[in-house]
Amino acid sequence: MTLFATAADGVRLAYDSVGEGAAVVLVHGFAASRMQNWRAPGWYDTLTGAGYRVVAMDCRGHGESGKPHDPQSYDHEIMMEDVAAVMRAADAAPAFLMGYSMGGYISIHLLLRRPELVKKLAIGGVGATYLRGRFGPRETIADALVEPDKSKIESPVARRFREFAEQEGKDLAALAACMRAERRIHPASELAQSKRPVLVVCGENDDLTGPPGPLAEAFADGRAVMVPRRDHMTTVGDKVYKKAVLEFFAN
Repeated sequence: MTLFATAADGVRLAYDSVGEGAAVVLVHGFAASRMQNWRAPGWYDTLTGAGYRVVAMDCRGHGESGKPHDPQSYDHEIMMEDVAAVMRAADAAPAFLMGYSMGGYISIHLLLRRPELVKKLAIGGVGATYLRGRFGPRETIADALVEPDKSKIESPVARRFREFAEQEGKDLAALAACMRAERRIHPASELAQSKRPVLVVCGENDDLTGPPGPLAEAFADGRAVMVPRRDHMTTVGDKVYKKAVLEFFAN
């Protein structure tokens, strides 16, 4: 049964709480959902099978959560507080935290602003390009999401995002607003101040994120794992990723 928390601005935030044990809070990637990013690729079973409680949320604009169409509603400060609201509602703080892609950006922000909520942080689909303050052609992607004539989308990256976002139940206008919102990027000097252990996982062929090593090295206690032969979309359910996370949380 879907559970709901309420954000500070009244947006309803859908989440699951499954299993027993120490909580692992999961924050999905852009245009995905808790079901698509975590449940379908087997993360629920992997984590509950290892003795953890899964608390997986739908970020605003995604899944069963509310979907405002104003880019200002998707500021990372707001989305970070959404994660904190779900953690409070689920009685899941402090928790192990894992974010993928967009969820990784949000989770890094939470780690630095609200470290008392985080035991350890696993980041997937965020790598060296974070330190350069970019993640793909964001405005181009946002424009492609709401372009009436798909034949006019020239960027291969933007076309891939549009095709992914067209799946049933997704709100293209909300996703475009989310893509246009300001991202909070923390420089290496700030990342180094965090004392929590951090795991960074990226696919070997992920041309959006770059390699995981430089980002992991920016943290005071960071480690990196490269998933062979995987790209941004296919790393999510890979067994190398899962094994690395279980070992990281356990040790």
